[in-house]
Amino acid sequence: MTASPLTIVHIDAEHGFSGGEVQVFLLMEGLRRRGHRSVLVCPPASRCLDEAHARGFEAIAVRLANELDVVSVARLRKELAQLRPDLVHLHTGRATWLGGLAARLAEIPSITTRRMDRDVKKNWRTRLVYGQLVERAVAISPAVEACMHAGGVPREKTSTIHSAVDPEALQPKTSRAEVRRALGADETELVLLAAASLVPRKGLDVLIDALALLEARGLAPRTWIAGEGPMRALLEERAQRAALDARVTFLGARNDVPDLIAAADVFVHPAHREGLGIAALEAMALARPVVASRVGGLAESVVDGRTGILVPPGDARALADALERVLRDGALRAALGNAGPARVAEGFLAEQMVEKYEHLYRDVLTTRSAT
Repeated sequence: MTASPLTIVHIDAEHGFSGGEVQVFLLMEGLRRRGHRSVLVCPPASRCLDEAHARGFEAIAVRLANELDVVSVARLRKELAQLRPDLVHLHTGRATWLGGLAARLAEIPSITTRRMDRDVKKNWRTRLVYGQLVERAVAISPAVEACMHAGGVPREKTSTIHSAVDPEALQPKTSRAEVRRALGADETELVLLAAASLVPRKGLDVLIDALALLEARGLAPRTWIAGEGPMRALLEERAQRAALDARVTFLGARNDVPDLIAAADVFVHPAHREGLGIAALEAMALARPVVASRVGGLAESVVDGRTGILVPPGDARALADALERVLRDGALRAALGNAGPARVAEGFLAEQMVEKYEHLYRDVLTTRSAT
């Protein structure tokens, strides 16, 4: 007998739209293909709300202003009581707290997905959230799951389901030559791409320092930095001081990252911390070599020497050495890039992620009905 379709309420408290939100919609799209109903709860005037409407998903706008927002907890409880979903899936820290309380009050089981490799504090709130509010806690990589265990989250309540990519959806819409021409790069130039929020933990200051070292060695790749954030002015000033401003282009927020990846020669991700690194997965899916920090989930997804080169975080010289090696060796670039799609297929495909979540949902519901 075919299992009956589920109704899942997804709660995301972010106003912006970054890697985590991309994953939420990948999951909802996959669940919809499998016949399940997904309802998204997110803040009013958020990008998630716009995306939900554009993609034909049911969406409910709830303020979710801060972690003391008891009014929103009451509103969430009311919405859940009316919808009566099978399960609530909590996708951000604030959503886990507010939504977890609301789901508990509405007597509906919930799970949470943790995407950051930050330390989990050993305190009353961690005990309440992971001990009482949620049935299971999913990490997007073993590194994130290890952080939860270190913070006292019960091992029997945790599991890892990797974030993922959909290679078909990543296929470029604009040709490599056209993208390069629009950004002032010809076909003979070597191009590096970094795609990340311009925040300290992404390590883009280290990249600029590494580029300065490469310049001193006679290597001057064109570098595109896609993303926006509070460090932009500081990074632009750092590039200018190093006399790199003619070779480093800050592209701002982009909705064509797959086109940029396909037009670049090497993807670089020098993060200090990273739960998994979706952009690195996208680069591998598009057969581009990755040079990245050996941190968090990056140390698992990027296979050193097979799909890219891993370096210690915060080490500009090591990053410069790795970039020089890849830039000077076309055969190595090709080998590392060509191995990327097979690596992604080993456990980072969207359909694999969706299947694992569907299995988890049913396991939670079966376990709950048996108690």
